[in-house]
Amino acid sequence: MSFFRALLAALGTACLLTTGGAMAAEPQAFPHKALRIVVPFTAGSGSDSDSRFYGDLLGKKLGQPVVVENRPGASGLIAVQSVKAAPADGYSILLASNSPMSVNPAVMKNLPYDPFKDFKPLVGSAVGPAAFVVAANSPYKTMQDIVAAAKREKRPVAVGNYSAGYQLVAAWLGTASGAQINHISYKGGSQMVTDVIGGQLELAIVDPSAFVEMHRDGRLRMLAVTGAKRMEAVREVPTMIESGFADFETYVWSSFFVRSETPDDITRKLITTLSEAMAQPEAEVYRKQRGGEQLDLKGDEMRKFQLREYERFKRVAETAGLVQ
Repeated sequence: MSFFRALLAALGTACLLTTGGAMAAEPQAFPHKALRIVVPFTAGSGSDSDSRFYGDLLGKKLGQPVVVENRPGASGLIAVQSVKAAPADGYSILLASNSPMSVNPAVMKNLPYDPFKDFKPLVGSAVGPAAFVVAANSPYKTMQDIVAAAKREKRPVAVGNYSAGYQLVAAWLGTASGAQINHISYKGGSQMVTDVIGGQLELAIVDPSAFVEMHRDGRLRMLAVTGAKRMEAVREVPTMIESGFADFETYVWSSFFVRSETPDDITRKLITTLSEAMAQPEAEVYRKQRGGEQLDLKGDEMRKFQLREYERFKRVAETAGLVQ
């Protein structure tokens, strides 16, 4: 009898250990630790500001801190590769603009990532025109002024950019005006604008939402925006079309992405929470102050928009001769 009692006790202990082990192996609910948002540009850019503002709202709603990591350089490749190499668990989020997610595949033949297969969109962050800016004391008051001066002096226009998307806009300026363009590349908008203000760079292309205040307080001057209509925040700044460049209409945008293998339930939770965060009153005030608009697209709709933008940028790149 003692033998059977011992056997039963041993079996019972084994069952308890097995059950306890299974319980311990159950996954923790998402999220149970800090999240990170990786940004392809330096601090001070429009994408950086959005990531910090929306990341703070997201963290409050999820009950976990959200850390922003700036990984500038190589037209967004460094940031994109960082998220691609991270686990597909929803804790690493990419806030990417049109440059790495629609322009790079249009102008670079051997990308080390596929923006359509390796990542899936969560929620659009922002959309708006680009802007051409000069120093506040620049002799050029219009885009025609700067183009005419370059032609008269038989020299290229030096145009600063900090992504493939902005370089594409600069190339378009060259084809639309007949002027030669000298592309000056930066890792982010802050240093580029510092050089504009200091007189080291004559013209730059920026996300105007990040520099509205500098225009208003006279630290730099916006010459034109690339949208179909003027920005409400800077109504005095004409469009490129109004400035004499027919059909010169283009926009910059950004969206949150995760790796495509991220589980659907985690993806849905991030989409829902981000959407709720962006709908809060303080988010609307934030966008109005910066003169920007939310790209109010989610999931599959954001993917369709991304693909349409890729086709549009591809046509522009082929016309400008920028396909590498």
